[in-house]
Amino acid sequence: MRADWITLAVRTGGPGAAGISLIAVPGDAAGLARSPLAKMGWWCSDTAQLRFDSVRVPIDHLIGDEGTGFRMIMQNFNSERLLMSAGAIAFAQVCLDEAIDWARQRKTFGAALVEHQVIRHKLMDMKMRIESTRAWLDAVTARGDSGDKSAKGAEWVAQVCLLKNHATQTMQFCADAAVQILGGMGFMQGTAAERIYREVKVMMIGGGAEEIMKDLAARQLG
Repeated sequence: MRADWITLAVRTGGPGAAGISLIAVPGDAAGLARSPLAKMGWWCSDTAQLRFDSVRVPIDHLIGDEGTGFRMIMQNFNSERLLMSAGAIAFAQVCLDEAIDWARQRKTFGAALVEHQVIRHKLMDMKMRIESTRAWLDAVTARGDSGDKSAKGAEWVAQVCLLKNHATQTMQFCADAAVQILGGMGFMQGTAAERIYREVKVMMIGGGAEEIMKDLAARQLG
């Protein structure tokens, strides 16, 4: 709703990927209309339905060369998936931090929640998943930053896809566990766990849904 410019993938040529180009469309272009879309999570992310009625865009608004739009979009995916993996781990850590803080303060039956073994085990299950996922992220990003072009081949792309799945599953597990530990407070708006719980699914879908990531990884691995 607020964007001054919109990057749009359009068909400028024949069928298939080679016919796709990227153009920059001014937000005030004649014939462009938009209406807001309400979402389960990511409320701060401005999302809208765009409608184009005979919108004309100057040729110099073409981004890159004509017919290379799909290639540019695909090149961005690995970076997007790595970024989402890092974000998912950070969200999971926030859930763990809030759950630990709450478990230390909240008392039931005369004892702090953290004094109950079942709660401590939940917290350690969260930490175990976070630490292992973070180690995987470190390994994949170090390989990508090595400067060795051969290191970023098909096997690396498969690692990125699987990492993105694993990281968002870690986020899902930790969000669920945090809401459970917080109990009724975890269902209240204003807690980090409640917000992150709502935003898990868009992280699991964005950048490529789990099913797509698995299939892409399998094809990359032959």
